[in-house]
Amino acid sequence: MARRDSKNIIRLRVHKRIRSRVAGTAERPRLAVFRSVKHIYAQVIDDTKGHTVVAAGSTEKDNKNGGNVAGAKEIGKLVAERAKDKGIKAVVFDRGGYQYHGRVKALAEAAREAGLEF
Repeated sequence: MARRDSKNIIRLRVHKRIRSRVAGTAERPRLAVFRSVKHIYAQVIDDTKGHTVVAAGSTEKDNKNGGNVAGAKEIGKLVAERAKDKGIKAVVFDRGGYQYHGRVKALAEAAREAGLEF
């Protein structure tokens, strides 16, 4: 149990460092990723107002794959489509302290293929 806690503390420290450099504006909001053991979530956030503009997660009813790589691709595509419907074309990517690998990378690449620029 202590190992998971210490890994999460390190991740939060890395995320804090990333957030000191990355901020979302109304013109270019932040695409934030959260990855749990079973699921993955993505939000498009306007940090100037402090509002979530668009969100998608693997816990939604129509998701078939859960939080695996295929599920992450679905979530990336879904969040990009919802953002485009709201008129958002470009975002800044916030990997949330996770390595850009596996599910996080799959979500990002799917969002890019669906039309988001970052």
